[in-house]
Amino acid sequence: MGFQQGLSGLSVSSKSLDAIGNNIANSSTVGFKQSRSEFADMYANSFATSSTITGMGGRTAAVTQQFGQGNITSTSNPLDIAITGNGFFRMVDDISVSYTRNGQFQVDKEGYIVGASGKKLTGWPYDIDANTLKKGGTPSPLQLSVGNIGAKTTGWTEVAGGGVSAGLSLGMNLDASQLPKDRTNPLATNYVGALNPADPKTFTNSTSAKVYDSQGVEHNLTMYFTKTAPNTWEVRTRFDSDLVSVPNVAGLPYPDVTFDSNGKLVSNTPLAFSTALTSGATTPFAFHVSLDGTSQYGSPFGVNSIQQDGYPDGTLTGISVSRDGVVQGKYSNGQSRPVGQVTLTNFANVQGLQNLGDNRWAETFTSGQPRTNDPGTSDLGALQSASVEDANVDLTGELVNLITAQRTYQANAQTIKAQDTILQTIVNLR
Repeated sequence: MGFQQGLSGLSVSSKSLDAIGNNIANSSTVGFKQSRSEFADMYANSFATSSTITGMGGRTAAVTQQFGQGNITSTSNPLDIAITGNGFFRMVDDISVSYTRNGQFQVDKEGYIVGASGKKLTGWPYDIDANTLKKGGTPSPLQLSVGNIGAKTTGWTEVAGGGVSAGLSLGMNLDASQLPKDRTNPLATNYVGALNPADPKTFTNSTSAKVYDSQGVEHNLTMYFTKTAPNTWEVRTRFDSDLVSVPNVAGLPYPDVTFDSNGKLVSNTPLAFSTALTSGATTPFAFHVSLDGTSQYGSPFGVNSIQQDGYPDGTLTGISVSRDGVVQGKYSNGQSRPVGQVTLTNFANVQGLQNLGDNRWAETFTSGQPRTNDPGTSDLGALQSASVEDANVDLTGELVNLITAQRTYQANAQTIKAQDTILQTIVNLR
């Protein structure tokens, strides 16, 4: 027995204590992956073989990180994202690319999603004009639109195969028990004269809806329904404080809404609305009004649904992240739209990644090239918003390992002490 074995034992025990201490120190670090010291024995090289050769001690073969899954903890921040399964977040700055499991993100002053170190999270950006995610190629930094997203005018769109979809849709019930009104014969008992919005006797029912011009300015469209004959209702409109509308085409009567004998809507063609604007918004302000879903039954008048496709300008008020990484922005005008999709990256050999500190790793030759794709595809895990992945350190197990490593260190120190006693005995021979 020589000093070499004892010294090497002290060295590997010290390295083991370093790894265990580092694990314990980072047991509360989000996304941390514990390390493990791996040892090997040492033998002297010799051309001759002998059954009496003893080893020269031990050495630290490697300190490897264990990329097992950590526990998931919920938070109140929707930009805290945990990975359940394989993969890393891809982070960039002006000069380098790195990878992390720490999903504690926030938004910087320019709207980029960044980590604590200021590096930007990458993914597939959203193309607003094409209304789709721009997938493929190299993922780019994800940036939220923290400013205004613009307004959309109430309008209509062409439908495949012909026709249009209405910008404003109303569903209601017109009371079948109401008696018709007469505007033409002053001697008739049901004569009401010209429609007067201030006089409810001159129309049967009315309702209003909000619509938006191209600058996002809100306007009020009021519709007046007057029963003029059995199953027939005249429709007139009023825009903001303007006068009640004239026919859309001069010389033609106001459009009628008709029903069959069972109270079902017959004339369900969208009604065209158009008015001139002087505010600077696109003029004429034109859209179609659909009454599809309107009925005529013997129950009181009531509006069941109002839908329209315009909206005012809005600013970002919140976000959410789906399991497949789609970041959805929520805006003050009630709209929501994707702003991008988080991507994940995996490697053939994650043990070959270079540890950079700050819970970041870098690609190396031994790790293999990065494989980037959508979360939940191939060998990549899913994402969980408003959650973080805890360190995968088993604190109880590490404390037991600490005791074991300490005893191993003491035992190796005893071998050195024993060797010293033997040498002292030899020196003292007379």
